[in-house]
Amino acid sequence: MSKIHTQIAQFGPGQVVRHRRFGYRGLIFDVDATFSQSPEWYEVMAETHPPKNRPWYHILVDGEKHTTYVAEENLMPCRETESFEHPLMNRLFRTRSSGDIASRVIMN
Repeated sequence: MSKIHTQIAQFGPGQVVRHRRFGYRGLIFDVDATFSQSPEWYEVMAETHPPKNRPWYHILVDGEKHTTYVAEENLMPCRETESFEHPLMNRLFRTRSSGDIASRVIMN
């Protein structure tokens, strides 16, 4: 009988994070329990070959127009509170009166 390991994501949608290697600030808009892109994408884009069996995150990149897909091990919490700039921000999130960011839609 094989064991099924359930990974608990360290971060969630609406959380601001910082990339450990590249230093950019990002806002999580979706979480995959494990890697869900193609093997070709992994070989080209995931230079450090992080584990595929841990959570991966879909992220809006602050001050940019693109999104990115990042392994959990490459992210750390970001405590900076300045505003977040991305063209999809208002479509995917709303800012509560407390300043917290809440998702407008459920992705997974």
